[in-house]
Amino acid sequence: MRKPLLAALTLVTFTSACGFGQSRFNPFNWFGGAEVAAPAEPSVVDAEDPRALAMQITALKVDAMPGGAIIRATAVMETQGWWDAELVPVDKDAPDGKLVYEFRVFPPIKPADVSTPQSRSITAAVYLSDIALQTVSSITVQGATNGLTSRR
Repeated sequence: MRKPLLAALTLVTFTSACGFGQSRFNPFNWFGGAEVAAPAEPSVVDAEDPRALAMQITALKVDAMPGGAIIRATAVMETQGWWDAELVPVDKDAPDGKLVYEFRVFPPIKPADVSTPQSRSITAAVYLSDIALQTVSSITVQGATNGLTSRR
């Protein structure tokens, strides 16, 4: 009984040091950290979505979840009070494997304070299934002044 248990523990110890953590098979490595994207032309505001683009995208993270991934972006606005943030896809299907989202948000209803960057930050997220992520090689979130990209 001791020999099989000792052999199994030794095998697990050696296998854990093999670098599976850096493998493409590990879902936690599917998307890397965010990098600065080239500024894109903002799309035309239509009557169905009158929200403005977020001022500056400060963070983009793609978290692997069972059955898909959560794309989470944080932006810093000019003032406090911005609301109803959403990541809106620019093109529903990504023909070249590049998903592009715009960070859309409503402005404050009445004049608001400027205060600290932490109090002016706002976060939006969207869930994508594994099926939707099959052909995706990069995810970009655009704001009014910048964008961030996360690549596989």
